[in-house]
Amino acid sequence: MKRQDAKRPYLPHEHTHSMLHDLTWTAGPVVLALAIAGALVFWLLDPAPPRTITISAGQTDSSFYYYAEEYAKILARNGVTLKVMPSDGSVQNLHRLLDPKERIDLALVQGGVASKEHASSLISLGSVSYVPLVVFYRGKGLTQLSQLEGKRIAIGREGSGTRMLSLKLLEANGIRPGGSTELFATDGLDAATQLVSNQVDAVFLSGDSATRALMLRILKVPGVSVMDFQEARAYTRVFPYLDEIDLPPGVLDLGRRVPSETVHLVAPTVELVARPTLHPALSDLLIEAAQEVHGKPGLLQRGGQFPNFVAHEFPISEDANRYYHSGKGFFYRVLPFWLANIADRALVLLLPVAVLIFPALRIVPGLYRWRVRSRIYRYYGALLAVERGAMRMSNDEERKGLLVELDYIEESLNTLKVPLAYADALYVLREHIGFVRSRLSAVTRKAASEV
Repeated sequence: MKRQDAKRPYLPHEHTHSMLHDLTWTAGPVVLALAIAGALVFWLLDPAPPRTITISAGQTDSSFYYYAEEYAKILARNGVTLKVMPSDGSVQNLHRLLDPKERIDLALVQGGVASKEHASSLISLGSVSYVPLVVFYRGKGLTQLSQLEGKRIAIGREGSGTRMLSLKLLEANGIRPGGSTELFATDGLDAATQLVSNQVDAVFLSGDSATRALMLRILKVPGVSVMDFQEARAYTRVFPYLDEIDLPPGVLDLGRRVPSETVHLVAPTVELVARPTLHPALSDLLIEAAQEVHGKPGLLQRGGQFPNFVAHEFPISEDANRYYHSGKGFFYRVLPFWLANIADRALVLLLPVAVLIFPALRIVPGLYRWRVRSRIYRYYGALLAVERGAMRMSNDEERKGLLVELDYIEESLNTLKVPLAYADALYVLREHIGFVRSRLSAVTRKAASEV
């Protein structure tokens, strides 16, 4: 039986790009997997902050609305748009935050308007100001709210934080709606007018209603006094969202010494409240804006007293707590906001990438080693086929065919390029080719001698 033309094994002659290919096909997939994992962490676990957020403030002529507009100006410097939505006050602000259908991210909320259940589902970025409750009445010597039993009292408009706080304090003193005490839904100038015209016996003013100018006008009216909360400390124990503050003598008018004596007041604080989904970077930016707006000294506060992390009703957020204790992060101190945000988010990649890259560093060398050796092992398969053919050859034509195959293997091997670290395997392969060639010659000589 004659041997057919030698079937050459697949041994490519062009090895110019073998090393580059090896690196590409071993490290490439690992690098791609790390890049995909990093991108997922970067965009899904720590998404970029939105460029537009919305705050529910107060009536357009209120201090809440003024504060919100000032926040908006400061955030605009950093490329963030803060939309200011007017409202009826703290009660509506709270309801908007709790309603998932409302597209509200944060709001200014006065203490005393939230239940424990509602407060637990929101977060606070800190207290930003006092809202003192000031009670004016006709007569003298009033030191307890229980003494207003059976009187006519203006306690604030429906839906206002003033009204809700007034009702709670009156109820604590045994005065409830529907009893002998007549309650009026008026505040501000309207309530003051009713007091001056003797239509009511007392008025509860707070926030924008208790302006310095209005209080001076009321105190000029004969027969009208301001109530001294001598039990202010007790109120702060019963109602944890209240603080005790004082109006020192002459603070309203030094020339006429108004008030003439220290007046003790109780005051809830206004908190900057947000949904838990607020981005941490925006949390820092908002607190920074609040520091600029509320950090100045005033009649009721010292410079730098607000904002602070003393949250009365809503749990202080972790991001806000971190900011108050350690300030802005390094990147935010030295870089523009958006660039700092990218750098800060990039740090999030370090942990997952580190977890992935160390196993990868062990896998890649093994894959590379296997790929380089696999090309060498391919020659051993062809060489083994030649050796087996030598054991079965029966004529000179078959011997010549095997020699052609062996020459082809050696010719292809001459073009093979491998890293220096694997040169030993290449030279061992050359020795084995020489071994098979010598064995082929030995088989040929043996066959010739037998003839």
